[in-house]
Amino acid sequence: MILNIDVQFEYRMAQPTDVFMQVQAPNLADQRVLDETVTMSPIEHIRTVDAEAGIGRRTLLRTTGNLAYSYSAQIDVTRPVHDMSTLAAVAPHKLPGDVVRYLMPSRYCLPDEVQDLVGAGFDHLSGGTRIAAIRDMIFNNFEYVIGSSDARTTAVDSYANRQGVCRDYAHVLISLARAAAIPARFVSAYAPNVKPQDFHAVAEVYLDDAWHLVDPTGMARADETVRIGVGLDAAEVSFLSSFGPMTLYSQAVGVTVVK
Repeated sequence: MILNIDVQFEYRMAQPTDVFMQVQAPNLADQRVLDETVTMSPIEHIRTVDAEAGIGRRTLLRTTGNLAYSYSAQIDVTRPVHDMSTLAAVAPHKLPGDVVRYLMPSRYCLPDEVQDLVGAGFDHLSGGTRIAAIRDMIFNNFEYVIGSSDARTTAVDSYANRQGVCRDYAHVLISLARAAAIPARFVSAYAPNVKPQDFHAVAEVYLDDAWHLVDPTGMARADETVRIGVGLDAAEVSFLSSFGPMTLYSQAVGVTVVK
């Protein structure tokens, strides 16, 4: 599937500010960047570094004034869609070294605090069957409410409130997966059927010796999702982080299917 991505945003600040961004889609085995264009307002300094897990690049820059940024790309996604329930778990002692960290607690994902929830509702299930049941539980019982969470909201809060936005849905699934000894990580992404259209967040679980995308909001299929980056949770893969006060002036994200 070929997708067109178009992103524009503008931030305003009263003083020089350092900013980290991760907006551009990387070339991966299951997604290929066919074309891309990046433009931005004049800046004082810019460089790129590898992002988490070597997926994508993070742009480090320092602005001396307002930051206006535009990114357009065409991405060919060749990722197959697997039946989650057919995928087997990998025992923790057999995990690759770089996967082990995705069993650990993180700022927003707290597997120890949801351990009882996993045992009560999903203990009779294993591997991908358990993940599919967790995904369906979140989809069927949570309400997508913009503004219902903020930068302090953890997966425990979201589970208690039964509401949130895509990042909260992903945090809940990741926490419940880790509590079941299934590695899970946060994925920032683009997808065409996100409503309202914006940067999207999904989860990725490690089953059958590979990573598999899963979206508990139900808005994005694996074969139409473009990864931007991955991390333990949203704190590691924000599309923009500033080290100083910034005010969002405008933002628009468009994702359309070409074929």
